[in-house]
Amino acid sequence: MSESNKETVVIIGKLFLISAIAALLLAVTYIPTQAQLEENIIAAQKVILANLVPGADNFDPVEGPANDAGEREVLYYRAVDGSGNIIAYAFFQQQQGSQSRIVVAGAVDSSFSTVLGMDVLSHEETPGLGAKITTPAFKDQFRGVPMEQLSLSRSGGSIDAITGATVSSQAVVSALNTKINQIKAAEA
Repeated sequence: MSESNKETVVIIGKLFLISAIAALLLAVTYIPTQAQLEENIIAAQKVILANLVPGADNFDPVEGPANDAGEREVLYYRAVDGSGNIIAYAFFQQQQGSQSRIVVAGAVDSSFSTVLGMDVLSHEETPGLGAKITTPAFKDQFRGVPMEQLSLSRSGGSIDAITGATVSSQAVVSALNTKINQIKAAEA
């Protein structure tokens, strides 16, 4: 074997060793990092739910059936007071927006008559247009809205769409209506 071939083999061997060590380090840090990320997401969700239903002492998860892996998805939460009375229902819902999936949090009172509020957790809507669904001016419209008025004003409701972002505005309204109707049917 020539000298240049030996150098090439040594370089390839070193690259392989460095790659193997990097892969091992990534694998070792992935599991605890994922666990911490999941804990952070749960903590953030609890804060969001508490902001939507400030009078709740606890949020009892309502789970769906187990999947093939035996895991259960949380469908929604029963917001209960200190005496264990259900005062509201809170939830997270995804809906297709103009550019991407919009994830909203929402809450409705226990009689399903009034929306208590909503928040946008994530989106990739157009900056300056659809992204305005995260502004207080848009989100505050949902606080205390009667269910029969939970639609855009152009459809007879009380929610004003964002100019130039009707699709994003409608996606938020649809997400809330869809999930509230699902919860109402489940609790009947």
